[in-house]
Amino acid sequence: MIAFLIYILIFSLLVLLFLPSKQLYLIRLVSLMFSYFAFFFSLLLWVLFDSSSAKLQFCDEFIWFSYDNLNLVLGVDGISLFFILLTTFLIPTCLLSCWVNVRVFVKEFFITLLLLELLLVLVFSVSDLLLFYVFFEGVLIPMFLLIGFWGSRERKVRAAYMFFLYTLFGSVLLLLAITYIYLLVGTLNYEVLLSYPFTLFEQQLLWVSFFASFSTKIPMLPVHIWLPEAHVEAPTSGSVILAGILLKLGSYGFLRFSLPLLPEASLFYTPLIFSLSVLGVVYASFTAIRQTDLKRSVAYTSVAHMNLIVMGVFSFTLISVEGSLFQSFSHGFVSSSLFLLIGVVYDRYHTRAIKYYGGLVHVMPLFVSILFVCSMANIALPGTSNFVGEFLILAGICEVNVNAALLGSLGMLIGGPYSLWVFNRVAFGNLKVQYLNGFSDLSKREFFIFLPLISCVFCFGIFSELLLIPLHCSAAAVIEIASFGYF
Repeated sequence: MIAFLIYILIFSLLVLLFLPSKQLYLIRLVSLMFSYFAFFFSLLLWVLFDSSSAKLQFCDEFIWFSYDNLNLVLGVDGISLFFILLTTFLIPTCLLSCWVNVRVFVKEFFITLLLLELLLVLVFSVSDLLLFYVFFEGVLIPMFLLIGFWGSRERKVRAAYMFFLYTLFGSVLLLLAITYIYLLVGTLNYEVLLSYPFTLFEQQLLWVSFFASFSTKIPMLPVHIWLPEAHVEAPTSGSVILAGILLKLGSYGFLRFSLPLLPEASLFYTPLIFSLSVLGVVYASFTAIRQTDLKRSVAYTSVAHMNLIVMGVFSFTLISVEGSLFQSFSHGFVSSSLFLLIGVVYDRYHTRAIKYYGGLVHVMPLFVSILFVCSMANIALPGTSNFVGEFLILAGICEVNVNAALLGSLGMLIGGPYSLWVFNRVAFGNLKVQYLNGFSDLSKREFFIFLPLISCVFCFGIFSELLLIPLHCSAAAVIEIASFGYF
């Protein structure tokens, strides 16, 4: 059944390829139609999903190299289901956000976005380790094009190469690890690998290779430099996909492969993960304070949030793993909303420097209202989805290491005053008409972009069981495998 979603996206790409490049409105309309069709089909998967099972569901298998035990096996569980939902939800949001802003190579831009969606859905649904690597790295190509070709500033090519090279370096080690596993086991099927008894030494070597790739995607210290640069230079839709989905590939890789396949090594390296994550949370939170660019500041807060998610994953407690998954989903809504808001003012005034803004509440009250809601959600105000995720993560970490939980919570303590300070600078005070003019509030299109995002933030913040119940069994299975080495 998951294959039908893949077919929808492939068919959409074929249709766009044969549309005339001059038919801009038709290209936009067809892209949006297929992206919403994919989203509604993923909602159907959610409705039909059996929450009482941890096994892969809606499975489809395609023979690739049968004599080498390499087959394309597609399926979803409670973990991957919501990452697919998040992907299919954010792509039409990106299409709407760039509806009139992209003026060069429009057809190629929309094809790139839909190709990125196709690769991401494959990443989250494939269960063969080699094909996971192929799609995992295939995501780099369309993202590289989005940053380097449709970026907004002069350093976009440099930022694109930083993104590509940083993430590719760790992936070389991942490929070597996958090759070793294949030669050792004879297959890369996920369910078969779960039952293979790797020695402790093998696990430690393989874990380091997995870590080199996944930690760069998150990103963790000291390989985080590419993220702020990529965010600043990327178009608004690129920043939304980068923060909303791509950063989750690292935590998804840890949870899907590192913990279940290499449980002893994961436990062995947990002090290293906690140390790097705590440093990442504190460093990124303090660094966000001194930023003068709106996008760069939100990028550093994303680094802090993602490092807290990694701490939750490696705490080996069910409550924190569920919190990490919940926070990953919530962060996709909140960070995407913040980058879209920054894109709104950048499209109007072509600057992201905080010093040029002030008093927007007088001329853009709807924009400021949504900015206030997103700022509060970003600092985990009770009632928002971020609060649920961070509370569960910290509660789980407290069970294993109280000091790590206290240090991890510094991100919330530092982020609160800074978010309020930035909001105050942008919203209140005097209008700086010497820098900005021609003020206009959100259009109808922009308002309906933010409406579902804000609705999800409050809906999942109040009715959190909508997410927690479907992912509970899958998260519990991962913890059981990681703790005891068997189902």
